[in-house]
Amino acid sequence: MKNSILIRPYTPDDSDATIEIFLRAIREVSSRDYSPAQINAWAQVEDPAKWAERRISRPAWIADIDGKPAGFSDLVADGCLDMMFVHPEFQGFGVASRLLARVELEALASGMDRIYTHASLTARPIFERKGFVVVMRQTVEKRGQKLDNFVMKKRYRPLS
Repeated sequence: MKNSILIRPYTPDDSDATIEIFLRAIREVSSRDYSPAQINAWAQVEDPAKWAERRISRPAWIADIDGKPAGFSDLVADGCLDMMFVHPEFQGFGVASRLLARVELEALASGMDRIYTHASLTARPIFERKGFVVVMRQTVEKRGQKLDNFVMKKRYRPLS
């Protein structure tokens, strides 16, 4: 299955697919690690237009499997991997690994010496397997619910 994962740049036409991936990943995968109240608070997109603007404002990628969006990720100019979500139907296929590899290539090409993320309880293990280290555990508030996550980073040697 790994060879059939196509990583391509995000386009405005991908907005609805990324919203579906985001919501389903939280509701169906992260629900193992967070309470129903926390999931309900987190799994919301109040303004799809703002969501779309945010995705297009930075480098972002879609992972396609057989033409179907399977995951997405992005990279903010300060080195923040802001979002990386994989559709529940494509968990365990290597989608997150391929997306992360693409984010890392972009970071290195942009001269970044590190990237960081705010990893959920669910995502922490994949980031650790890919060389990220926990900087700190934190609690964030979403719509009145407190959710734990981890600030994680990975350092790179500059290309030269």
